Amino acid sequence: MITTRQKEIIAAAGKLLTHSGLSGLTIKNLAAEMKFTEGAIYRHFKSKEEIILTMLEYLASNMDERLSGLAKVSDPEQGLIELFENQLNFFSQHPHFVVAVFSDGLMESNEKINSAILRIVSVKMKHLFPVIFSGQQKGKFTTAITTEETIHLIIGAFRLQMFRWRALGFREDIKVSGMKTIQSVLKIIKA
Repeated sequence: MITTRQKEIIAAAGKLLTHSGLSGLTIKNLAAEMKFTEGAIYRHFKSKEEIILTMLEYLASNMDERLSGLAKVSDPEQGLIELFENQLNFFSQHPHFVVAVFSDGLMESNEKINSAILRIVSVKMKHLFPVIFSGQQKGKFTTAITTEETIHLIIGAFRLQMFRWRALGFREDIKVSGMKTIQSVLKIIKA
């Protein structure tokens, strides 16, 4: 279970990642950002890697919980829209999580971090699979490609949208641009 203080540290770490990249996220810089001593940070986390891992693990579990809580709708198209509205709302309020996943050099850091990022992708796939599969079974979504291939296209489009938003310095309304992307994806995957 993540503590309130750890959540605050993660948010500050995300802010540093946003402004300074992975190299700017140091315990010294984090302590200065939070007006703590370095020792105070170390009481909550052993290392920068542990902070990043906790951030990614929190994102995966939070996403799983949020998406599991969505009402199951009988219309797959509406279900897909609800999944992405939920994600876009969350990221618009917490852009530092986008930064954690898209920081330069982060994926090259180590296997634990790569595994944590893959867990996030797995959680997305877990929630997309029944929606896409149902849509294919009901004749609403194309069956010209498999459910998994359709999910890969959707996740790829969403990841590109998040990457673009981060590259623009979060200066556009991600909820608006993200929903445009989902509407475009729906045009592609509809039967």
